Amino acid sequence: MIIITGLAGAGRETAAHALEDLGWYVVYNIVPQLIPTLYELQATAEGRDNRFAVVVDPRSGPFFGELAGVVAQLRRSDVRLRLVFLTADEATLVRRFDSVRRPHPMQGEEGVLEGIRRERELLAPYRRTADVVIDTSPLNVHELTMKMRSTFGTRAEQQLTVTMLSFGFKYGIPLEADHVSDVRFIPNPYWVPELKALRGTDREVSEFVLGDANAAEFVDRYLEMITPVLRGYTTENKHSTTLAIGCTGGKHPSVAISERIGEELRRAGHAVRIRHRDLGRE
Repeated sequence: MIIITGLAGAGRETAAHALEDLGWYVVYNIVPQLIPTLYELQATAEGRDNRFAVVVDPRSGPFFGELAGVVAQLRRSDVRLRLVFLTADEATLVRRFDSVRRPHPMQGEEGVLEGIRRERELLAPYRRTADVVIDTSPLNVHELTMKMRSTFGTRAEQQLTVTMLSFGFKYGIPLEADHVSDVRFIPNPYWVPELKALRGTDREVSEFVLGDANAAEFVDRYLEMITPVLRGYTTENKHSTTLAIGCTGGKHPSVAISERIGEELRRAGHAVRIRHRDLGRE
């Protein structure tokens, strides 16, 4: 279980959304007394991965004062609890509130700065006892999301997932594609009688396609081109990407090329899925 708290404007919701993207069950701004009950309900739900997170902050009013007791109770139980505290400096928080043109929830009749200071004093005990303290002053939303993923995600969840998608241009370009490449420059096995009925996943077709000098060079150059792109996607917190390879009907060259590129990306350590959208449509 993760309990997220901290200063308004420091990124509590961004942190929670990052956990949701990782598959955590997340509840926002509930009274602390309900946390153990909700955790037990979630833990017994059929098919649920037992990863539970809750955002708690002073907006729960007088109930917020019970958080310390709930945290102490959970620490005595067999729950693996981590209390995450998000903070930022005053100048950053004032700037963020000004940019969204919203009042601070604790400013009352005073200004934003007074609300920030009042909340910081109220939350000081939780910062001292937190398992993880994240100062978001120098972070944008993408960097905070990446911080949460690297801290609480599994190794597999931190990886970029690459989908190699073969398709036929005569059926349209895939809407989900991030990159589209055209391999209709490769000799088409469709016109070879003994290969026409086979598919790009068959050894004979694969050898025919990849035996072409232009096809072999294309694979090498494509891998050189896409390597820094995938590295950049990982840095920029992109979780998945679809690389589409198209030929006329999506049965021969695009399938064989997608299979080969997918194999090479796996060897390079990437998480790869291979889909052949139009295979079998002819």
